[in-house]
Amino acid sequence: MTTAATDKVIGIGLDPVVAQQVYRAMLQAFSRPGLPQPLPSTDFPPALLPALALADLETGVAVLEDDSDWREVLTVATGAPVAALGQAKYVTALRPITTDELLSATRGTALSPESAATVICSVRSLDGGTPAELAGPGVNGTETIAPLGFDDALRSARNDAVADFPAGIDILLVADDGAVLGLSRTTRISTPHSSTAQEN
Repeated sequence: MTTAATDKVIGIGLDPVVAQQVYRAMLQAFSRPGLPQPLPSTDFPPALLPALALADLETGVAVLEDDSDWREVLTVATGAPVAALGQAKYVTALRPITTDELLSATRGTALSPESAATVICSVRSLDGGTPAELAGPGVNGTETIAPLGFDDALRSARNDAVADFPAGIDILLVADDGAVLGLSRTTRISTPHSSTAQEN
């Protein structure tokens, strides 16, 4: 990100109307896993919008990025403190996330599942990748997804991260075009047409 781009957005944050649009898109994405929802168009990277809309002075954030200053933009715009990956409430991966990073996100506990992280992963597209099948609450039967940038290894790591439900992580996949897809910790992910799904 250039200095000019930083100057344009730093300290401004999201317009309240836009923040509400982001929030509604996230709610829809989590309540109907597998069905993409549109995020509003802004000057920010699409994957940064959920944290911009929800982070505040009491929610630690972590931003995984390459040679850019979006972490500073997020913290200045929201007042949210920077936190270690394993302690952040909102983890935003603006570059490809690794399996180790995904497994490092805080999962909360059985007594405090609400303290778990929401992990926002930037992906190139919600189509064109390896298919996976979703089932569980909010899914009408099953839904097949094929995000480009969230491969089998990451899906396996995610299944490990939600194995001790109600502890676990919630994931938002945000494509470059602003489409967002939710994978709540209650959602089951398996290989299509496999005889046994990977349960939470």
